[in-house]
Amino acid sequence: MKYLRWKDVELEHLSPTIGRQMVVGDQIMVARVLLAKGAHVPLHSHHNEQVTYILEGALKFAIDGKEIVVRTGEVLCIPPNMPHEAWAVEDTVDLDVFTPPRADWLSKNDDYLRKGK
Repeated sequence: MKYLRWKDVELEHLSPTIGRQMVVGDQIMVARVLLAKGAHVPLHSHHNEQVTYILEGALKFAIDGKEIVVRTGEVLCIPPNMPHEAWAVEDTVDLDVFTPPRADWLSKNDDYLRKGK
């Protein structure tokens, strides 16, 4: 069992506009991603299923040939291996849930995020 407060979870600065906190279980990962307006998450895909819940702000996704703006209180489910990218339309707090946990994030092998603006 883990009991944590977000304020006690390490904030990792990935780029000047993107920060991330992670809580990892055996089969699931929750990440709180902080994106400044204008931040870009470059095109990528992963074998993990992803649920994105916007706590504050808005993200514009390019996914499956469509552009979708996901706003405060809205959820986007991204299937495994689906290429996608996102832009912060405004300052955004995003809660991402992955199953299984993202091995590339845990090993810090996520250069696509670290090279962003």
